[in-house]
Amino acid sequence: MPDNPLAPAWLQLPVDANAFAPQVWPATLSRDADGVAVIGGVRVDKLVADYGTPLYVLDEEYVRSRAERVRRSFTEAFERVGTAAEVYYAGKAFLSTDIARWMTEAGLRIDVASGGELAVALAAGVDASRLGFHGNNKSDDELDRAVAAGVGTIVIDSEQEIARVASAASTHGRRQRVRLRVRTGVHAHTHDFLATAHEDQKFGVALGDAERLVADIRSHSSLEFVGLHCHIGSQIFGADGFAESAARLVAVHARLLAGGPVPELNLGGGFGIAYTDADRPDRIEDLAHRVAQVLAAECEAAQIPLPTVAFEPGRYIVGPAGITLYTVGTTKPVALDADGTAAQRLYVSVDGGMSDNARTALYGADYSTRVLGRTSGADPVLVRVAGKHCESGDIVVNDDYLPGDVAPGDLLGVAATGAYCWALSSNYNYLARPAVVAVRDGGSRMLVRGETVDDLLARDLGARHSAVAAGTAAHDGGAPGPLGRSRRKEAL
Repeated sequence: MPDNPLAPAWLQLPVDANAFAPQVWPATLSRDADGVAVIGGVRVDKLVADYGTPLYVLDEEYVRSRAERVRRSFTEAFERVGTAAEVYYAGKAFLSTDIARWMTEAGLRIDVASGGELAVALAAGVDASRLGFHGNNKSDDELDRAVAAGVGTIVIDSEQEIARVASAASTHGRRQRVRLRVRTGVHAHTHDFLATAHEDQKFGVALGDAERLVADIRSHSSLEFVGLHCHIGSQIFGADGFAESAARLVAVHARLLAGGPVPELNLGGGFGIAYTDADRPDRIEDLAHRVAQVLAAECEAAQIPLPTVAFEPGRYIVGPAGITLYTVGTTKPVALDADGTAAQRLYVSVDGGMSDNARTALYGADYSTRVLGRTSGADPVLVRVAGKHCESGDIVVNDDYLPGDVAPGDLLGVAATGAYCWALSSNYNYLARPAVVAVRDGGSRMLVRGETVDDLLARDLGARHSAVAAGTAAHDGGAPGPLGRSRRKEAL
């Protein structure tokens, strides 16, 4: 059958709408003899029976293996040019106490960007000296807590923050290690909302101001300057942007050496992953090798020693290991005109939406989907997976092909949702945020409990007052007292 004229140019009509693109879906995902998808040795229908939908599912072994792979790739690449590399897991992608433990067990440090993320990492038992603390507007309380906890490195993001970090460190009698975040002017090929190296944006300081600000940092006895930091964007497929950014930083790094030691250089994160079959990110090994070679050449040309180099991947580690499970509620064929050609798109509505995956609405992000509860021989049709929110922009998957007999009650999976989905989730329309479950070796366990209706009402003080009043009325023969409970299961 011909491609649907409504389909974007990158989306190809699949030979088999039941198949999983290996670069998109988790490594352990397959189908059993019944056609039901199995992840981490667990059938998805069993997961739904135990935890309900929507449901975030993480392939634990895949998360761990990707963390180890990225650490090994950068370690080996920079050892070959004569220096060391450190890898920080960017907790903003998805952070829980279990994730923090997996990362430290894989040999990674952890980057946090708020007091809340700091609290999670510390609750997981992570050695505070292995934490980096980011943020363009850290509060005095957050800085105080970070210094008191012994956070390894604080990334200074503005001139005003220098004195504030110095004061917190002095109060606690510490010499706090700090980096200075700079804007290199290198613009990654990515969505504007994600590109964080533009001059007209909130992060960091101008590269031309670095020497003056580092001199200010060094004037404080409670601060120890360890190096520059930059971040050029997100969802970057190649090494060119990192290489160019490194080259620009080396020139400033070399001049800073005249005033004292500069042992480190942090090149940030932003390594891309495949959300669709059309995405072709560089292998992490190739990217690490290219950046190491460029940095080594630049340092040799500047006649300076290679610093220890740090990176901060998040999405690359956890994104591909996650899927979200949904139950189809309705399907709706919509007839459209595509430049004079009659065409049809099938809207497939599920029991979640922008509250559990905001990226499609925020960034126009593309995702891949499959029916996971069965296989089908029906011809593929172009679908748009929509959520249940009162927003026309509440779309989970803009464009993909599914078997034409997809129907209410089907179990749908969306790939590569391990990063920035739970982390950006909300209670819009008073939907409860889903649980996060890890699967491994045929078993499952809950990492983050799903919310219930009672959880949502517990924060509404008026509802609590009404519940007490209703309970009193019930004792008097009036209205029923207890609040109804969500059917979502509690932690098992």
